[in-house]
Amino acid sequence: MFYVNARAFIERENHGVTELVIQTRTKTDQESLELPGGQLEPFESILDGLKREVFEETGLTVTEIQGSETRVDTVGINPAFEVECLAPYCVYQTIKGPVDSVGTYFIVKTEGELLKQGDDTANIRWVSVEEIERLMSEEPRQFSDVDRAGLIYYLKHRHFARRNSV
Repeated sequence: MFYVNARAFIERENHGVTELVIQTRTKTDQESLELPGGQLEPFESILDGLKREVFEETGLTVTEIQGSETRVDTVGINPAFEVECLAPYCVYQTIKGPVDSVGTYFIVKTEGELLKQGDDTANIRWVSVEEIERLMSEEPRQFSDVDRAGLIYYLKHRHFARRNSV
């Protein structure tokens, strides 16, 4: 089985502090912290799937997707075969483990109120990036196997760059 996923770094600034939405995945035997996102449906647009997954899991409506302005598609060229192409924030691929998957991460803005429980998720909340950095340094395995690499990438390339530009 091979899965294609779309995942979100849902960012907001709260009193000068950058926060992300994290949640607890309740679908598996072992609960883990994770970012919102999930599996695309067959032939579902990446951006449509991202919006759907964020809404199902958090109750938030995506209002802005960084990289969506780069989107191009081949709609109208060959009605039997259409492709979209765009620039996500980063991409992951599992290289070992029980599930083979590839996924795209996007930095997004949202509006609305967080659900108390979403689609196989609970304890959906805003957490400062500093707190996520602390949690990752204390026990990285409390985060989902997929999101661990995405968070390391985010902390290294986005958070570190922001912190050093201030």
